[in-house]
Amino acid sequence: MSLACGIPLIECIYCVACARWAWKRCLHTAGHDSEHWGLATPDEFEPVPHLCRLILAVYEEDLNNPQWPPDGGYRIDPDFIIVRKKYEHTLGRAPPYIIYLDHSNSDIVLAIRGLNLARESDYAVLLDNRLGQRKFDGGYVHNGLLKAAGWVLDAECDTLRDLLEKNPGYTLTVSGHSLGAGVAAMLAMLVVQNRDRLGNIERKRIRCFAIAPARCMSLNLAVRYADVINSVVLQACFFSFLFLKMFLLARKTEN
Repeated sequence: MSLACGIPLIECIYCVACARWAWKRCLHTAGHDSEHWGLATPDEFEPVPHLCRLILAVYEEDLNNPQWPPDGGYRIDPDFIIVRKKYEHTLGRAPPYIIYLDHSNSDIVLAIRGLNLARESDYAVLLDNRLGQRKFDGGYVHNGLLKAAGWVLDAECDTLRDLLEKNPGYTLTVSGHSLGAGVAAMLAMLVVQNRDRLGNIERKRIRCFAIAPARCMSLNLAVRYADVINSVVLQACFFSFLFLKMFLLARKTEN
């Protein structure tokens, strides 16, 4: 069957349907997914800007002479950066990070930088995963991100325990952006599961703020650790879609 002008009817309907889907996909944002969710309170959101500044600080070579400070500066005291690990220290096992003793907020912060598009080791962490490969606490997690988080915990466990013992009552916050947010989420779950290694810190003192995180855990784990892990995404995160496409491509190649 065809139209009078000679255009095949079936192909025409198919093209219109595809165009409609593409149009709706382009207009869809994360705001549509969460439009019925409750709003975060000012107290719940209050730590986010400060933690974003700490994550950005990881990118600087010298915080005493910063090259890319945000408006208002980083608002941290470089003297209280207890640990600073760069790529040459992690040897590609995890993204660079810092541990900051935040006396003004009674907090110990481990901040992890995001994906470095020029670092092959970051892609190796990201692509180290297959569907159903890694089980964790009754759910599934991203294998490469969990391995990176395990490396960070093993490397900094003693330091974090000492800081918690010397600063009783301080919270322990893990934060990161993009790839680092995925590592941070995995690290928060590992800390909860291994609280004895950190002086039996109470669960309520453990926090994670994942800024534009990679997709890294099954829904049941996201619900179970919702009291610890806070995900922050500004509308539709391009890198979340990019990560998902890379995961699917990796699985297709391996299969």
